Amino acid sequence: MAERPQYTPEFINHLEPGEIFVFGSNLAGMHGGGAARAAMNHFGAIWGQGVGLQGQSYAIPTMQGPVPTIKPFVDQFIDFARQHTELTFYVTRIGCGIAGFHDSEMAPLFRDALPLPNVILPESFARILNNLAD
Repeated sequence: MAERPQYTPEFINHLEPGEIFVFGSNLAGMHGGGAARAAMNHFGAIWGQGVGLQGQSYAIPTMQGPVPTIKPFVDQFIDFARQHTELTFYVTRIGCGIAGFHDSEMAPLFRDALPLPNVILPESFARILNNLAD
């Protein structure tokens, strides 16, 4: 991606050095479908690693329970992004595919990421968060 977009593109098939694909995973790191499979096939996600940085990807578990069980992993990601300003993180619509959550449930978890210049959110998440701020 030559120029940094305002929102995470719907489809990402290439990353520049220093760009990270943030995807929803399961705790067991079985990256068999959706964005997790793309992360494994294209961006260095490791089979069996369900959390954190791996290659040019970052896994946030979304398959272990309700939204409150996801929040600690999102908070951990936001802290990681704050500490690694040299990296740009493209957050996918985590939890909104195979995990079955809605954007309105997942977006609020990323409220603290909204002001971070190195975290790019999906347009749907950003719009929800901006509406909550109004």
